[in-house]
Amino acid sequence: MLVSYKWLQDYVDVKEHSARDIAEKMTRGGIEIDFVHSLNQGISGVVVGFVKECTQHPNADKLNVCQVDIGEEELVQIVCGAKNVGAGQHVAVAKVGAVLPGDFKIKKAKLRGEVSQGMICSLQELGIDSKLVQKEYSEGIYVFKDEVEVGSCALSALNLDDEILELDLTPNRADCLNMLGVAYEIAALYEKEVTLPSIEVNSNEENAADYIDVKVEAKEDNPYYGALIIKDVKVGTSPLWLQNRLMAAGIRPISNVVDITNYVLLEYGQPLHAFDYDLFGSKEVVVRRAKDGETIVTLDDQERTLSSDHLVITNGKEPVAIAGVMGGATLEVHAGTTTVLLEAAYFEGATIRKASRDLGLRSDASTRYEKGIAQDRVLAAGRRAAALMAELAGGTIVSGVVEQDLFSYELKTIELDVNRVNNRLGTQVSTEEVMALMNRLGFTYDNNGDVLQVTIPSRRPDIQIEEDLMEEVARLYGYDLIPTTLPAGATTQGALTEYQQKRRQARRTLEGSGLSQVITYSLTSPEKAKGFAFEMNQTPVTLAMPMSEDRSTMRTSLIPHLFDVLSYNINRKNPDVFVYEIGSIFLSNEETLTNQPLEKEMVAGALTGMWMDHGWQGEKKAVDFFLAKGIMEKLFETFGVEEEVVFEQATLPDLHPGRTALVKLDGKEIGFIGQVHPSLQKQLNLKETYVFELDLETILKHQAKPVVYQALPRYPAMTRDIALVVDSHRSAGEVETVIHWAGGELLKKVRLFDLYEGEHMEEGKKSLAFSLTYLDPERTLTDEEVTKAHGEVLKMLEEHVGATLRG
Repeated sequence: MLVSYKWLQDYVDVKEHSARDIAEKMTRGGIEIDFVHSLNQGISGVVVGFVKECTQHPNADKLNVCQVDIGEEELVQIVCGAKNVGAGQHVAVAKVGAVLPGDFKIKKAKLRGEVSQGMICSLQELGIDSKLVQKEYSEGIYVFKDEVEVGSCALSALNLDDEILELDLTPNRADCLNMLGVAYEIAALYEKEVTLPSIEVNSNEENAADYIDVKVEAKEDNPYYGALIIKDVKVGTSPLWLQNRLMAAGIRPISNVVDITNYVLLEYGQPLHAFDYDLFGSKEVVVRRAKDGETIVTLDDQERTLSSDHLVITNGKEPVAIAGVMGGATLEVHAGTTTVLLEAAYFEGATIRKASRDLGLRSDASTRYEKGIAQDRVLAAGRRAAALMAELAGGTIVSGVVEQDLFSYELKTIELDVNRVNNRLGTQVSTEEVMALMNRLGFTYDNNGDVLQVTIPSRRPDIQIEEDLMEEVARLYGYDLIPTTLPAGATTQGALTEYQQKRRQARRTLEGSGLSQVITYSLTSPEKAKGFAFEMNQTPVTLAMPMSEDRSTMRTSLIPHLFDVLSYNINRKNPDVFVYEIGSIFLSNEETLTNQPLEKEMVAGALTGMWMDHGWQGEKKAVDFFLAKGIMEKLFETFGVEEEVVFEQATLPDLHPGRTALVKLDGKEIGFIGQVHPSLQKQLNLKETYVFELDLETILKHQAKPVVYQALPRYPAMTRDIALVVDSHRSAGEVETVIHWAGGELLKKVRLFDLYEGEHMEEGKKSLAFSLTYLDPERTLTDEEVTKAHGEVLKMLEEHVGATLRG
């Protein structure tokens, strides 16, 4: 919102305060002023001149020689190339010695043999943005249409001595999207009174109801619609003061009628629309929802296709405007317009926002409707515009307002307890002081001791609860005056939760094992969301409005983006990459898709390249399955769950069929480990790569068995080694499980120390050698006891896994 300092003084007396003082005061009061712009961009020496004579330059077809009165004893001769220069015009003249924007100094010159003592200026040459200049002056000099004094300061006449406050409004302060709202704000800050515009409507004896009828079909979308008729208008140029104020607010003047609707929009914050009544096509205004596929050509000459979500103004047959967004081109006010149908209406913000977004059409009107306007200003703004059209366009106001009024709003009343205010703010403000602050804001109230029943005007829709009123008290009282106090009550020292501590421990363990942490996007593409999904029957969770196709789906696995990290490093000559990530995946299915997806915290890793390369020792070790498995086992050991975790050989999509295992904790699947399938490695341009992914949340929340410390044994242990022949498909882990189960209490330790397949071994068989340690901490074992326990182990191995001793 751009606010003219000079225009502001029509509503509140702040002449003793500079624009920069006001900006500082407003910023401290809660409304930030980004900039204070001076419209005078270093200009000096520009006056109003009167062109006495204008003749063609004798030596140049496109130049004119003008004799100009600038209020001095003698006329000055100025050579001007503007097409629209002519005798009898009042113009802006930069005298010799004047300075224009960009430190451009005007000097006496000779152009094609003729002396030129100054320059007749266009608005652009005076620093006004070309997009704000009226079309008739966009390619020529500016000609004053109003009475101006020759020799007077042109900057004052053109409002270039004004300063503009640029407000950076938060969404809740829509009340300051108009001059009156800003005036109320400044009046509250400086304890001033607000002077509202006087509205004098002198209407004729006719009745507007004889001209037009109003019918609202979409009553929820349009609770109020008012139509006024102004006849005998003469469309022309607006007076200079009105043009200046519009340009200061960043709006280009068009014509007096259109400029008045824009002026009242800026003044009241109430959008209005002027139709050419003679082109309306009927005597009926019908407000309804558009039909699907219905079209309208808007004021920007673009054809828009509408839907039933959009609200339109019609003549009973076809749309003539998109309600609250933009009017139609067919009924635009033009030079020949004599009768104006003026719309003053209240439209629901949600409906206007929907149409504006769907059509990609955002206007000053739609912005204000979206944020909310004051219901009690709608008709007042319409009357104000009608009065200005009578004054500035010579129109006659037809008596009465044709309206359909379904307003049912009531002003909100909020209880404000002064004791609670002081308790919340830490102040000692009295009830009388709070009442004075409410008066400054223009809020009425009923006093009941220390409790005020405050009535909120409709111009302040941001005030909804008592805390909002407390904020008003705080900012007017002065944030700088609120004392600094320590929090009262019991305090506790901040600390990490048990889960957070374990998660940090997991990071330290993985980093201590040689992995580097990475963080990747939670959003991925639909293709990547299908790979390595933690649960294969999941339905991907998609975004309603994604940034791009590559970021349109919530990830179901951390691994696909780890491949991106590997590729990024390898492409930059870093072939040995060992990374991990801790992050969330998002799971859903058809039954729960309408609810929030299930979010699981996972840990995943990816390893490729040479894990060890000691060149001086001739020792090299590439990444392999057992290295990745060892890192996982270290993680399990950290949280005391290593004895409850089992690795089971498995076949999973995109993983090597012979080097993949599921990971189970207490029989529940919590993840996997494996080598990336060679075909996928080739597709990703990777060498041998191993990945793992685990349900970290389950691991960290699992109650590990308590650590039990035992004294060192006083009695000797006995060790027996066995070499077993088993089927090739039998895993060592499966055999080891049977040994533990069969060994009973005496068997304390089992260690695999040899695996043999090949020559002298029957086809389909392999040899596994284990070392078994027997011990009783209370006594010395006898050979007979160990032999008996050992024999039970061999028996169970033969029965359950078909193992025989290797001969």
